[in-house]
This record gives sequence, structure tokens and C-alpha cells, in this order.
Amino acid sequence: MRPLFVLLFSLSTLLYGCGDGAFYSKSYEFKDKKWSQQQKPRFVIDFQDTTKLYDFRIALRTTTDYKFNNLWIFLHSKPPYGESVREPYEIKTTYPDGRWIGKKSGSIVEHQLIFKRRRPPYKGKYVFEIEQGISEKIIDEVLDISFIVEETK
Repeated sequence: MRPLFVLLFSLSTLLYGCGDGAFYSKSYEFKDKKWSQQQKPRFVIDFQDTTKLYDFRIALRTTTDYKFNNLWIFLHSKPPYGESVREPYEIKTTYPDGRWIGKKSGSIVEHQLIFKRRRPPYKGKYVFEIEQGISEKIIDEVLDISFIVEETK
């Protein structure tokens, strides 16, 4: 009986350790599924180990009623030292034939923008803001946006 207990305990410990290993994960939910140009979700991350590599992921969730085939964003990055940088990125939402890009579950689609193997140059707090960058002042059918950082394995 004791070996079975040890095996089950070891297995449960192993499975518990294999959970979501995100270094940082935060979401911003849009009220009434509307993202206005004035809303700039902000994420503050404190990096203390500059020897590690990280994967950064921006996850955008829309409904299947989202009417565009992409979404342009501006990513504002402010390191602990130095100037803020504003960079444009495109998140593609559909293929040319109209099929959704990303993970679809019912009427929700998750789209991702991934930056692999990045190393922060300085210790300290980094501020990231995401601004929607299309010509319409308000876009509909956007549920939320998440900023996830994981240690590269």
C-alpha cells in the first residue's frame, strides 16, 4: 500500500508542477466589447534577472462578429532607463478566404502576437501599453487583451 501512496503523491506533485508557468500574465477586459483609441491597456513587469530569456505573448480575444481581417496596434515599451519606444504591429484575424486565424471556441476567437527569446537589458520595471491603431475611433467585438511573459525553456 505504501508504494502506491508514494507513486500517487509523486505523480500529483509532478502534475501540479506542470501547470501554467507564466512569469507574468494579466488581462484587460473591454467594457461592452468596445476598444476606443483612448483606452491603452497598461502592463507593468518587474524583471530582476537579466540573464534569462523570455517569450512575450499578446493575446487578443474577439467575437466572431469582429468585422476586420486584422487589427493594428501600437506597442509602447518603456524600460527602467531610457526613452519609451512606440512600434506598430499587425495582428491578423482571418485568412483571405474568411476563415479565422487563431483558436476558435464557439463565438470567441483568440489571436496571438508572439515575441520569442527576448532578454531584458536592465533590471527593474518595464511598462508596456497597447494602443489600437486603426482609423476607427472605436472598434466593436473586442473582448479583452492579455500580456503574458514566460521564461524560455
